Amino acid sequence: MLAGVSVDYYTRLEQGRESSPSASVAGALAGALQCDLDHRDHLFHLAHLPVPPRRAGHHVRPGLIALAHRLTDIPVLIISDLGEVLWSNPLGSALVGELPAQQGRARNLVWRWFTDPASRAMPEADWDRISAAHVSDLRAISGRRAADEEVTTFIEDLLSQSAEFCELWQRHDVATHHSDVKTLLHPEVGEIPVRCEVLLTPDDDVWLLAFFPLEGTDAAEKLELLRVIGIQDLQPVGSAVHGLPGEEVPAQPPPAHQHR
Repeated sequence: MLAGVSVDYYTRLEQGRESSPSASVAGALAGALQCDLDHRDHLFHLAHLPVPPRRAGHHVRPGLIALAHRLTDIPVLIISDLGEVLWSNPLGSALVGELPAQQGRARNLVWRWFTDPASRAMPEADWDRISAAHVSDLRAISGRRAADEEVTTFIEDLLSQSAEFCELWQRHDVATHHSDVKTLLHPEVGEIPVRCEVLLTPDDDVWLLAFFPLEGTDAAEKLELLRVIGIQDLQPVGSAVHGLPGEEVPAQPPPAHQHR
């Protein structure tokens, strides 16, 4: 009943007398049987069906947050593959600035990059390179999540809102960027040269971004100054960008960069 199939059909599947269920039936059965992703994949394998792509959605595993919590001396963001900030540590929040508590486009770094150029707190000489990187990442994501309504709607909306995005999208460049060197501009501490490392979860749709101070620069000192500035005024916040409900978190300075 839960899977929407008849008892007779389900019995034939269990007994091996029906060997060609559709992907939708297999998915419905996996849901009714409360399969985790490994069980679901094995069920599809037994049914000789292509295994669906894995997606965590906007769920961030507690273990990933626990890991990020321990990176106290560098900014850390956990974002969706489309660029929405799902969580950040205090230094990450101090770096990107205050974002709305509600999920949506206002918390999406890629959306803000293309629809609000004033949010680009980076040297203007780097804008073209970062824009191209965002678009090539989205090309790779759209290929991996083909026909996913969330992805297609996001891209269609960007095409309608940004001529720059539209031009870059027509190039059909595809890439998934795992690291980059960039200079961030912060209104309190100035230029911060960093090395950004992107760690992908097994589901590939939740990314952890860690910003390490670039060697041979004063970035480490500036990040330490930013950390001190960020903890000067503690106040309880029920739904902070970087916290869990009920955590005590630092007040945040004005927005800095809005990019991956």
